[in-house]
Parts: sequence; structure tokens; C-alpha cells
Amino acid sequence: MSTPAPSLSTVSADWAPDSWRSRPAMQLPTYPDPVALEDALAELRQLPPLVTSWEIFSLKKQLAEAQEGKRFLLQGGDCAESFSDCESGLISNRLKVLLQMSLVLVHGLRLPVVRVGRFAGQYAKPRSADTETRGDITLPSYRGDLVNQPAFTEAARVPDPRRMIKAHARSAMTMNFVRALIDGGFADLHHPEYWNLNWVGYSPLAREYQHMVTSIGDAVRFMETLSGVEVYNLNRIDFYTSHEALLLPYEEALTREVPRQHGWFNLSTHFPWIGMRTAALDGAHVEYLRGVRNPIGIKIGPSVQPDQLLRLMDVLNPDDEPGRLTFIHRMGAAQIADKLPPLLQAVQRDGRRVLWVCDPMHGNTESTANGFKTRRFDNIRGEVEQSFDLHAAAGTRLGGVHLELTGEDVTECTGGARELTEVDLERAYRSTVDPRLNYEQSLEIAMSIVRKQSQQAPAK
Repeated sequence: MSTPAPSLSTVSADWAPDSWRSRPAMQLPTYPDPVALEDALAELRQLPPLVTSWEIFSLKKQLAEAQEGKRFLLQGGDCAESFSDCESGLISNRLKVLLQMSLVLVHGLRLPVVRVGRFAGQYAKPRSADTETRGDITLPSYRGDLVNQPAFTEAARVPDPRRMIKAHARSAMTMNFVRALIDGGFADLHHPEYWNLNWVGYSPLAREYQHMVTSIGDAVRFMETLSGVEVYNLNRIDFYTSHEALLLPYEEALTREVPRQHGWFNLSTHFPWIGMRTAALDGAHVEYLRGVRNPIGIKIGPSVQPDQLLRLMDVLNPDDEPGRLTFIHRMGAAQIADKLPPLLQAVQRDGRRVLWVCDPMHGNTESTANGFKTRRFDNIRGEVEQSFDLHAAAGTRLGGVHLELTGEDVTECTGGARELTEVDLERAYRSTVDPRLNYEQSLEIAMSIVRKQSQQAPAK
């Protein structure tokens, strides 16, 4: 399927990478030294890009196919990366869990999966307040390693523009390692058993997953025996990166024109998205993203009204370009049945193309009596399953999921296969911001998606 180029009449005449500066900007830090900020941005503008325009076009084409029901999007990774996460074991474990989930989805949905990591750049986080108070001390909020440090000290919390240079370097190292793993056969379907994590054998789901791995391996070998040749291209996959386009000075500095292509590309990531706090129609973040040629995502919460959604479509995808726009709804298990259908119906009536994705994490966050921020696995799974039903009832299609997860043996979300409780949270709670699904909870979500989709599939 070819992807037509968007008309530039609505963009080039009144848009530039810095035109966002004339709009109200939310969630941006205040840097105390403007000269140091400009020096860092000048250096950043000279550094190599992190992704290429042809990779961006390839992802956009696959997302367009997902809009048509020919693919399924799996987007996942950390709530907020830290610079210390740029370590080979952590990176490979993140990749492993996404590969294992995609294997489950490919096997069960009988569809190719678009794999998008929520990493290699997810270093900034929005905050509900600009400051944090502990006792009688008030300091700037921690806004992610891209901006400042988590330690509750005055020196740590001062926004430091040099951290943008560090973020670029660590994003590049992360992406280079992922590319090297994939090119070296890390994702080879002949050996999916290599993707196992050290603690997989203790999971209640291990037997079901191992049966799936064995059946896939048998199928591959059967096909190769029949044909007499190795099945083509089973030793590598396409893998893309994403992050919230939050710190606009950083995004602007990595927005480039490229030879033999018209328009501008955000070359810090393949798939930038806008969060709920920065999706104002007249705001700086919407203004910035309307001008780049990347596919873009918009987080949609329970407060969004149908007319807001339609106006966002007008601004961000006026030419109805395939693969351009993804709506990531995050309603919460208790609200989705009331809040999502009016939005689905409005977009359905409008008739334009959009990829619908469920984020079952952010609407289900709660705090425990012992002070931990957590999410109940049953609510996460429940929101995904309700999403399938609501889309089916509206005549639309759920084309993917967006998850905060890790390949580590953490205890941050309660419930799941091992029935983690609030007491378990104290054992291995490592997130500095939001709770994540661990490996087996992530795999269980993938299996739940397959089961739900099989229930909805028409009988043959």
C-alpha cells in the first residue's frame, strides 16, 4: 500500500520547527541560565539524528495497515527511563518481553505485529504540579532525567540543559544496541526459546508459553522441510521507538529536513505522542506536532469531548493521511464504558482514518494504604477487554495496546498470575514514577488479548 504525501499548503506557509514558541506551553521547565540552554541546544542541533526518514515512513505504512485491520500495534516500555537504565541487561530484557508478547499476539491473532518500544528517549515526564513539598521544603518537581534528577535536593532539582545532551547519547546507545541485537539474530524465530528471561520458569504461564514456542518452532521447521530452503527473513524483525514529545526545545533541536524529501521530520524518535496534559488545540505541543511528518499519537482521557477529538483531527491530519494519527484512549476500567462510545461514534460518523489503541495503565492508577502508587492487574485486563467489546459495538476496531512494562522481576502492580498483594509491593518496587507490569503480567495481558479476540472472531 502506498502512502500519499500530505499537502504542504496547510503546513509550510505558517509552520516552522520553532513556531510552537508563539503558543501557550505547558509542562516545560524553567531553565535558570538562558545562555547555557542555548549552548546546549546549539550543540544538539549539530549531533546526528537518532532515526531516519525511511524508518519513519516504514512505520507509518505499517500503522496504516493496522488501521485497516491488517496488523496489530504493540507499544510498550518504561513509564520513564532513567540514564542508569542504559545498561545491556536491562535493554535486552525489555526487548525480550516485547518479543515474547508479540510472539503470543502473532500466534493468536494471526496478524503481523508492529513492535514499538516506549524507550530510547522516554526521559521526560509530565507532572501534576511544578513543585514538590516535603515538610517545610519546596523544590521543583522531578520531570525526568532529561530535565533534572530525582533526589530531593536543591542541586538535583534545578533543570540542567546539559542533560539533553546526555539523553541524546543514551538514546543513541540504547537504539544501537537494540539494532545490533536484532541484526545479529536475537529475534530469530527459529529459536524463540532464546528470548526467555532467567525467572520465566517460575511463572504459572510458563507451560502455556512453552507450548506455543514449540508449536511455532515445529511449524517453521515443517515449512522449511517442505520447501527445502530456509524460510526467508525469520531471523530479524522491524522494531521502532517512541516517546512523549514533551520537552519541546529538545524535540525542536532534532527536527530536521532530509535530502530528497519534502517537509520536516522529528528525528529523535519514530513515533512521538502528545499526552493528555499537553493536547490543547491552541497549545505549543499540538502546534509543534502538526508540522512534522512522523506518525503521531494522542492520549485521550475521560474528559475529552467528541468535538475536541474532531478538531484535533482537523489540525493534526487535515489530509486524512493513512497511518498518520493514532488515538490512544486511557479511560480507566470504571469509566471506559461511559466515556469511550461517544468518541468512537463521532469519529466513525466523520469517516476519517485513525488507529485506535488502548492504554489500560494510566486510568487505573491508585495509591495503597502503605504509600505505594500501584495498579490492579484485574483493572488493566478489564479495560483492555472492555475496549474490544466497545469497539465491536461501535463498528470500529481496536488496533493495538500501549503498556507500561518492564522485563524485570518487579512487584509494582498487584494481582496477575502470582496474585501479588499490597504487601508484595515492598519487595521489588523500583519505578521512580509510575508502576509497571512485570514480565509475567505483560505476557498474561498478551494472552488475554488473544483469548478476547478469539471470542469475538466469527465462527467459520
